[in-house]
Amino acid sequence: MKKIGFDNAKYLSMQSEQIRARIEQFGGKLDLEFGGKLFDDYHASRVLPGFAPDSKIRMLQQLKDEVELVISINAADIEKNKMRGDLGIPYDEDVLRLIDTFRELDLYVGSVVLTRYDGQAAADAFLKRLTSLGIRCYRHYPIVGYPSDIQHIVSDEGLGKNDYIETSRSLVVVTAPGPGSGKMATCLSQLYHDYKRGVQAGYAKFETFPIWNLPLKHPVNLAYEAATADLNDVNMIDPFHLEAYGRVVVNYNRDVEIFPVLNTMFERILGKSPYKSPTDMGVNMAGNCIIDDAVCREASRMEILRRYYTACGNRLRGKGDDTEIDKLKLLMNQADVQPEMCPAVSAARLKAETTGKPAGAMMLPDGRVVTGKTSSTLGAAAALILNALKALAGIDDALDLISAHVLEPICGLKTGYLGHRNPRLHTDEVLLALTISALTNPVAATAKEQLANLRGSDAHFSVVISEEDERLLHRLGVNVSCEPQYETKRLYHK
Repeated sequence: MKKIGFDNAKYLSMQSEQIRARIEQFGGKLDLEFGGKLFDDYHASRVLPGFAPDSKIRMLQQLKDEVELVISINAADIEKNKMRGDLGIPYDEDVLRLIDTFRELDLYVGSVVLTRYDGQAAADAFLKRLTSLGIRCYRHYPIVGYPSDIQHIVSDEGLGKNDYIETSRSLVVVTAPGPGSGKMATCLSQLYHDYKRGVQAGYAKFETFPIWNLPLKHPVNLAYEAATADLNDVNMIDPFHLEAYGRVVVNYNRDVEIFPVLNTMFERILGKSPYKSPTDMGVNMAGNCIIDDAVCREASRMEILRRYYTACGNRLRGKGDDTEIDKLKLLMNQADVQPEMCPAVSAARLKAETTGKPAGAMMLPDGRVVTGKTSSTLGAAAALILNALKALAGIDDALDLISAHVLEPICGLKTGYLGHRNPRLHTDEVLLALTISALTNPVAATAKEQLANLRGSDAHFSVVISEEDERLLHRLGVNVSCEPQYETKRLYHK
């Protein structure tokens, strides 16, 4: 079993208490800007072993009688059909997915707000669709001079021209399908309208990273920089907090840069700003729940390495550039990260070198390393999964879990009838074959039962694997990285 470095139960308790305290601070109503992923924060679970990916949503469930969710989406993102890279769906479809998921968890979704609305045709169509589904919708408009022209912003012609979002609960959580959706502007607009109506309310921000009470160059915080290298976010000492309290804490560049503007807005809206620093605005308790710093440091260093390989792969696919990779190299130097620190990297390279074929290696949660290579019927990822399952089940590596009499006809189906050039099976195909074999083969059934135990493993491949293979490994909870090179010299890879 992997070592635990984070106390998740303590986190849920402390975080809920902190949010309740902030609601009371503002007289009973709080607009909470909720950053990051609510349901599946796998970055946090990787760098803070013990952190449950659904911790944030479980924390909100503890407050469910007080919570109302508002989902903001940038109208311009609807117009250009912006996609969620991790799910492969457009932002507008993700809004519907979020609503369904919240409702399944018995959390109240009050409304959807379209930010930066300017009459976009696709946004109008989405508004019509939401309305037909019985979902309350609001429009927020582009504000000339935002965020610098404070006098205009904090006026009836600025924030005042936005629709007022009718809410009924004490904790209004503003979330979104992705960054740039206007969560902060939505909160500020609500604050302005509430105070115009004589309603006492406050604003706070919930971001897990960077962790304010860890050192600036702590690997956990460096891993956050690695995760946002494409956005060029930079961790930094909060100068406002240092000046106000004489204490060194960590924030990031965008919050530090915007704080003087926000502070002035608070003064104009509320009469007096409740905060002396951008760190004051946050309610994150994650740093107080680390129980093994060494474990979190090592996990974060592994995450930085994965981010580096991902960026190199994206550049190979034409989706990234040298700037992001150069930043990741710098972070690797700061955190003392080398590829050899991951046993799967060295093992995959060695397997490929000795066999002359694309190969992969996986470090299991118990520390054991298994390998797999490309064959006439299996790709490297499919072979690796089968070998990992055998290792977890204690099955002799020499035994075949799936008979060649089963594999070969499937390979023939792919090339003979389905138009594939490559007969080798992907991971999803080989798992279907394993499931069928398990009906009559007790050894295959024993191996299949180990699928859940792959979660938390680290896999590395000597070549870029297919998108299908990578997606399935992620769904099994396996962390994946690849050498930035293709198996063949063909120009089209799919």
